Amino acid sequence: MSTYAAISDLSFLLVEPSDTQRKIITKALDDAGIKQIEHSSTIEETIRSLASFPPDLIISSMYLPDGSANDLIDQIRNNKKTEHQCFMLISSERNREHLEHLRQSGVLAILPKPFSQKDLKRAIHATLDLIVEEDIDLELFDPGTLRVLVTDDSRLARKHVSKTLNTMGIKAIEFAENGKEAIVLLKKMEFDLIVTDYNMPEMDGRELTEAVRLDPALAHIPILMVSSNSEDSKLSNIAQEGVDAICGKPFEPSVVRDLLAKILN
Repeated sequence: MSTYAAISDLSFLLVEPSDTQRKIITKALDDAGIKQIEHSSTIEETIRSLASFPPDLIISSMYLPDGSANDLIDQIRNNKKTEHQCFMLISSERNREHLEHLRQSGVLAILPKPFSQKDLKRAIHATLDLIVEEDIDLELFDPGTLRVLVTDDSRLARKHVSKTLNTMGIKAIEFAENGKEAIVLLKKMEFDLIVTDYNMPEMDGRELTEAVRLDPALAHIPILMVSSNSEDSKLSNIAQEGVDAICGKPFEPSVVRDLLAKILN
């Protein structure tokens, strides 16, 4: 794993078919300290570029001449060589349904057009957090022995959460696709933390939290809830019912690090 001395060491690939938008975003990246920026305008070009020179971060527009960012992220995540590629969207798209697939696919950030320099820098730092491994500082646990159960019906989301936890030194991770599967694992194995999605089939995050809190053998386990609707009023009710922390999607490393430090310490 490479260690970066500065943001200027990062390499970016900007996928943007509009000349005007390309110039605007490139200037903003340059102002943020990014000097290594390659360009492409289609999915085909991007995939070809990834095979030769994989960047630290792909920044993509939503709509491209040969498809959408959803199509691009699928090709990237379904290739073993690129499945952990850091990805960010900059788009004027506001429709939640159109953006949901990207949120579930483990993008680092979704920035609106026009975006603020502050939000861009935050996304760049999230990239750095994923590239540079640094064990989370916990008073009561050794990150290397921390046992975590990640519960999410999205395979891509499970991979992204796992990758984020790995960069913090957390390696002992088990997976469940829904609350029912999680309960089976919780009965068989011991865990120090549960990270669960909110929306899942069979048994959702709220029902899983309730089942854990009502079981004397499991009630002590901290729960981090992850949702793409983290402002939802339903989630504030869940927080009162026993969730220790709520985190939004995209799953930002620095935010997760702070939340875990609070609930595990």
